[in-house]
Amino acid sequence: MAGVAAVAVAAPGVRAAERAGAARSRWTTSWATAQTAPTPGDIVASAGLTDGVHTAVVRLSAGGQVRLRYGNAFGAVPILIGPVTAGERPVTFDGGGQAWLAPGASLTSDAVQGLRVPEGSLLSVLTRLPGPTGPLSFHRDTHASHTVDGVRTTSVFLLTGVETTGAHGPVLAVLGDSIAEGVGTPDDADLRWPDQLARRLPGSAVANLGISGNRLLLNDARFGPGGQARFDRDVLSLPGLRTVIVHLGVNDLHHRPSQTDPALFLAGYRQLVLRAGNAGLRTVGSTIAPFEGWVRWTPELDAVRRQVNRAVRTGRVFDAFADFDAALRDPARPSRLLPAYDSGDGLHPNPSGHTALAAAVDRRDLL
Repeated sequence: MAGVAAVAVAAPGVRAAERAGAARSRWTTSWATAQTAPTPGDIVASAGLTDGVHTAVVRLSAGGQVRLRYGNAFGAVPILIGPVTAGERPVTFDGGGQAWLAPGASLTSDAVQGLRVPEGSLLSVLTRLPGPTGPLSFHRDTHASHTVDGVRTTSVFLLTGVETTGAHGPVLAVLGDSIAEGVGTPDDADLRWPDQLARRLPGSAVANLGISGNRLLLNDARFGPGGQARFDRDVLSLPGLRTVIVHLGVNDLHHRPSQTDPALFLAGYRQLVLRAGNAGLRTVGSTIAPFEGWVRWTPELDAVRRQVNRAVRTGRVFDAFADFDAALRDPARPSRLLPAYDSGDGLHPNPSGHTALAAAVDRRDLL
C-alpha cells in the first residue's frame, strides 16, 4: 500500500511537469542571430559599454507572445542586463528588471506582459547595459539598422533571439554564411532569402544564423567558429526547432587555407546530419552556388564545388536538399551566377537571386 500511496502522491507532480513541458514547447525562435567575438577593428564591441543603451529593431517571422534571449558566448566576465523594454513594454527576468548574463551562457526573459505581436512585424528591443561590460559578443552586420547610444549601427550586441508562441507552420533554422546573412541585399529591406522563405510559409518560424565569411569546417578569428564548432550552441539550443537548413561550403573553397578534398565537405555535412538527427531534427542541405568572377575563384576550386554538389544531389548525405546551384547558375556558363541574379561581385546574389533561393526550398522538406 505504501507503494500505491507513493504513486498517487507523485501523479500530480508528474502531471504538473507534463503541463510545464507543454507550456515550454509552444515557444519557438521568431528572430535569431549568431554571435562572433569582436576583433580590434570592431570598436564598440571590443571596448564594451558603460551606461550604454542598445536598441535593436528586428523583423519577426512568427507572432504571438514574446520573450527575449541574450547570449555571452565569447565573454569573459558576467554582464548586467537591464532594464529592458520590448515594444515599449518592460521585460523581466524571473520577475526582476535586471539579470546577470554569465560568461559563455545564455539568458532568457520572462514572457513580456501585455505584448502580443503579429507575424512579420517589427519589434524594437531597448537594452540598457550599466557596465562596464568588457568586450561584447555580437553579430557584426545584420543588414538592418539599430542604434548604440543613439548612433546607427548594423550590429546587434548580446541579443541573440526573440521567441514567440504563434508558430503553426515549419520551424526552422538556417546555418549559413554571408549569403544567408544578406550580403547582396539592401539594408532594412528584409530581402534575404530566409526572410523571403518565411513570407512564403505563413505561420512559420525562421531563425537566420548566417555569418558572413563563415565556413563549414574551419574556424576564423573574424568570421567566427565554423559550422561544426557552433552547431550545438547556435542550432540545437533553439526552442521548438524541427528542421535545419545547412547553407555552408563556398567559404571553405575560396578562403585560405582552401579545402580542396570533397570528402572533407561530405564528412562535415554528415556529422551535422548525425548531430541533428540525435536531437530529432531534419536536415536539409544545399548545393554550393557558382562563384566565377569572385576574386579568389579558380577552375580548380569550381571542379571541387561540382564534385561536392554531385554527392549532395545523390540524396545520401542530407535528409533532403535545396539545389541552390541550379537555382542561380547561368545555363550558358554554369560556373557563374546568372547575370540577372548577380549583385556584381560574382559570389553574392542580388534580391532577385535571393527570391530564387527561397523558391528552391521545398516546403514538403521542412515538415
